Amino acid sequence: MIRAGAAIIDITPTPGLPMSGFAARTLPAEGAHDGLTVRAVVIAETAVVVADVIGIDAAMSARIRKRCALPAENIVVAALHTHGGPVSMAGRLSIAADLAYLERLEDACVAVIDKAAALRRPARITVGQGSDPGVARNRRHPGGPVDTCLPVLRICGEDGAMIAVVTAYACHPVVLGADNRHWTADYPHFVRQALEEAYPGGVALFMTGCVGDANTGHSAHASITLSASQDRTFDTAGQVGRRIAEAALHAEEQPMSDRTSARNGTVALGFERRETETAAALEQRWRTEALTAEPAQRALLSYWADWAKTIAPVVPEPIAARVTVLDWGGVPVVALPGEIFAETALSIRAALGRERPAFIIGFADDNPGYIPPASEFRFGGYEVDEAHRYYGLPMSFAPGAAEALAGCAIALATDN
Repeated sequence: MIRAGAAIIDITPTPGLPMSGFAARTLPAEGAHDGLTVRAVVIAETAVVVADVIGIDAAMSARIRKRCALPAENIVVAALHTHGGPVSMAGRLSIAADLAYLERLEDACVAVIDKAAALRRPARITVGQGSDPGVARNRRHPGGPVDTCLPVLRICGEDGAMIAVVTAYACHPVVLGADNRHWTADYPHFVRQALEEAYPGGVALFMTGCVGDANTGHSAHASITLSASQDRTFDTAGQVGRRIAEAALHAEEQPMSDRTSARNGTVALGFERRETETAAALEQRWRTEALTAEPAQRALLSYWADWAKTIAPVVPEPIAARVTVLDWGGVPVVALPGEIFAETALSIRAALGRERPAFIIGFADDNPGYIPPASEFRFGGYEVDEAHRYYGLPMSFAPGAAEALAGCAIALATDN
């Protein structure tokens, strides 16, 4: 048998801290709908930790991996990417981070990994594939590709008690809109709640898949408003989460081996400027437009103008992006940085064998922004032409970046 453990630590901020995820939302959190957490699953000498925040940058991830008891190369530090959490990355997503909270977040990630490692006991692993819950939609192209896979890993102790149930799904945790001012893990909260009700005593770990172009059906620009929507409520988030959990609970179980491994690679992600106007011209235009804009749009245009003045003139060096593939008993866990599109995930699945349960997740060990496949650049849009501004980048990632990440992941996963 293999040894495995799991743990949870609360990281719910106090009311009054700024929230991250919507440029239109400038007021702080009023309270909490559900507690935010960091959750870790440790199998042998490998681990995945997921924090209920919008992202964890590469520097914090590296410190977390270095500080904890397991080998740094064996650990994946991922973010849930909820848009109902606090600012968790300094210098990104337009709002200043609270430094004390960043310290708390980092310490909690270290502590939860070490706690899960200390709780390891003999265990058996089974894997299954849930049916498509039919929730995710391609938000850029009606009827466009989505990654519908729902892998499910169950980890049971010798006594039959559930240690952890692990699942992943590729749908943006953004059911709630910019009008929400309560801390929340969005629909994944309800997925985890349903799984833990089904497996009392077990820890439910939800990993967010490649969701750069997938949510429940609204466009990215639909979030640039503070108006409430009847389709973006906690009731809707609950329905979505329970639907995903129900599909996961019905996944059949196949026993897995006791082997584990971790492989890492690094990909240099280059940049390409999408804006055709000069930075000075952009700043002037956006400041002029802000004078007569609605409040939510005014906040957006003002941020863009500041970006044009201070960030756009910078010529960036390529970013060194970490790619990790864990092998959990024969099940690959492919961990990619940033907001990855369905096309990229599906290309990895095709290389691994579509019938093979595999976890392919984003927001792992860094969240520098959207990394579109080359095929998407001709369509432009928020994810290609605009989102880099929120992430504090002077340019978009260049075509070919997503393909390079996929190539690295496939090589790591298929290197026997």
